[in-house]
Amino acid sequence: MTTGADIAALFNEPNAAGIDPAMPAVNGDYVLNPGSRHGGAKRPAAVLVPLVERAGGLTVLLTQRTQHLHAHAGQVAFPGGRVDEGDIDAVDTALRETQEEIGVTRDHIRIIGRLDTYETITGFHVVPIVGLVTPPFEVIPDPFEVADVFEVPLAFFMDPRNRKRHSLERGGVVRHWYAFPFGRYYIWGATAGMLVNLTRVLDAGLSLKDTDGEGRMAGPRVADFAAAGARPAETG
Repeated sequence: MTTGADIAALFNEPNAAGIDPAMPAVNGDYVLNPGSRHGGAKRPAAVLVPLVERAGGLTVLLTQRTQHLHAHAGQVAFPGGRVDEGDIDAVDTALRETQEEIGVTRDHIRIIGRLDTYETITGFHVVPIVGLVTPPFEVIPDPFEVADVFEVPLAFFMDPRNRKRHSLERGGVVRHWYAFPFGRYYIWGATAGMLVNLTRVLDAGLSLKDTDGEGRMAGPRVADFAAAGARPAETG
């Protein structure tokens, strides 16, 4: 079983996965949609990619935004948001936003690295900060921003069969995006794009010794989670 220590070691030896911390690459919505890259000022933001160290294996903690929000209402997202003037760096932004949105404090999170900056079609430059979250921790969602907090096995995202590419035509323009349908949740857009980046880093850098015989990462039983729609975030 791949552990948090395995992933932390990967980020400590970035060349194993082609990561250059001094020159992080930029990825984004435009990769699937050539010609759509935002040409205006970039708005800096950061999110936490929280990998929870459960006894049965690593999970990814996600939120679902409330329906009344002006932007991205009802969508699944990582905890995070815009960089505030008082933030020291992207790590500080991600940790602050995580505590504000879901109540998980810094003392439960060990930062191990970052992924490529993700550029959204709306002009945000999002820095995904990868952190290991150690239970027990209490989840206290901000009722204005967060409708739900839940966990999905990392193994689910690592299985390429669960990665979809969807598209929609509107006004004569076809837009493409990645998606991970999971039970009653539809994980798509920038969040799915960053998850794809995460799986590519892990695929490139990890030697997954504990597999199911077909090269897929072992961990919590995805079927058990999906049967109930998803796994609610635990507090212990």
